[in-house]
Amino acid sequence: MASPAQIPIDSEYTYHVDDDARTFSSGRTVATTTTMYRHENGRTYHAYRDGEYWQPNDAQQNNHEAIVHHLCILTLNDRLYLAPIGSNPKRILDIGTGTGIWATDIADKFPDAQVIGTDLSPIAPGMQGMQPNVTYEIDDCCSEWVYPDNHFDFVHIRGLFGSIADWPKLYREAFRHLRPGGYIEQLEWSVHNRSSDGTLSHNNVLARWSQNAIQTGTTMGKTFEIAENMAGLMREAGFVDVVEKRYKWPIGPWSSDPKLKDIGRWNLLNWEEGMEGWVMAAYTRVLGWSYQQVQDWLQEVRTALRERRHHVYHEVRLVYARKPQ
Repeated sequence: MASPAQIPIDSEYTYHVDDDARTFSSGRTVATTTTMYRHENGRTYHAYRDGEYWQPNDAQQNNHEAIVHHLCILTLNDRLYLAPIGSNPKRILDIGTGTGIWATDIADKFPDAQVIGTDLSPIAPGMQGMQPNVTYEIDDCCSEWVYPDNHFDFVHIRGLFGSIADWPKLYREAFRHLRPGGYIEQLEWSVHNRSSDGTLSHNNVLARWSQNAIQTGTTMGKTFEIAENMAGLMREAGFVDVVEKRYKWPIGPWSSDPKLKDIGRWNLLNWEEGMEGWVMAAYTRVLGWSYQQVQDWLQEVRTALRERRHHVYHEVRLVYARKPQ
């Protein structure tokens, strides 16, 4: 992957069609989810601890999670994690497991490990039972954990930005329940949209998107900026050997770097498939927008996403750290 300092730009992208069929469409599908949820503005949300999490849990969201998982695998060069957990972990915890796709994949990689995936919603029905060494639990990671101390070899977190009111507490819980020498790893994406060549103005809709996210997080008391702060908070919780990796996800295939072009294509699909779920609950519940105001805003965003002159990206950070022996 190109240096994080600069993304090379494909000078032909602005003026030529770049396989729009691949860029703007997808045939990916994931099994539908169950229906015992809160129904609101055409989407469904978790009922357990109602309102604690802002993204939906319906079939559309499940399809979107498959795209995110693929993006993460592309970014990490076909790896599920980077922490040096060894070849024989015995107990693995996946917090906020979503559809269970990461937990299922890690269970396949380590068939002798006991893998637990927790979430506020049940996982997609098609994922249950795929691996005999996976257990899925409906649980709130913000509550006190019920597992024994020094229990897990590896705790995995991905995409929980805007979901946790007390991150220091969560890291302390992870620290207490990891065995000495065990690892925590977290991957998050920044809500700050940027351009390295000045093509994103302060008033651009994609810049205002970032401003709205910060305002929403401040109002909810659940920061959307955990990507920028998780390394320091892990150190404060007592973790050592903290390693932070930074990546850039272009929005659209505007880079000349082949891998970044592919990531940009998938990230554009990520936005187009996921953005309604990212903002519908947050904007209507927190910012007081109407359903129609949200839809009008999303149309503005879609137009901006397809503007080839704007070379926009956002940062992705991965942090892993060890509990001392």
